[in-house]
Amino acid sequence: MNAAPPERRPPTVIVLASGRGERFRAAGGTVHKLQAALAGATVLEHTLAAVRASGLPWHLEDVGHPGMGDSIAAAVRATADAAGWLILPADLPLVQPATLAAVAHALGFPMQAAQPHFRGERGHPVGFSAACFEPLSRLSGNQGAAPVLRALREAGQVADIEVDDVGVVTDIDTPAELARAEALMRARQP
Repeated sequence: MNAAPPERRPPTVIVLASGRGERFRAAGGTVHKLQAALAGATVLEHTLAAVRASGLPWHLEDVGHPGMGDSIAAAVRATADAAGWLILPADLPLVQPATLAAVAHALGFPMQAAQPHFRGERGHPVGFSAACFEPLSRLSGNQGAAPVLRALREAGQVADIEVDDVGVVTDIDTPAELARAEALMRARQP
């Protein structure tokens, strides 16, 4: 039996967990930020739980790379047959499964990319269609996929999605941000 054509398959979520977490430690953290405790689990466990709950295929990129661009390129090449990609830094533990699904759903001709916004602030994950394989697979350095997204935005091929999900803009780079995420998580609970 043949696999479904790319346009009928969902994109793959790439969870970027290759960073060294230097800012977190420099700000007083005692462990790597992805291993920091947050509401009974690690930051990474919360992020992966949201990805699993979305039902989308996913790939964890946790091999050390020199920069975010290198990590994205390696993950895209490792999932070359994907129908597209949602680029999700692993330090966004509050992102909601419904947001991942919304970004995935927004991809499609003519939109080659999709980006969620929370109260006007751009966030993650950023989605890219399979047509973006070449530029994504050639990324390197610390800039990530910003140049690819910028070119698509200039061409009018980016769907901007307003979401009610503070998780798209709540990354963990310092212990203070971890404490803020913990407070936001507690506020969500009934």
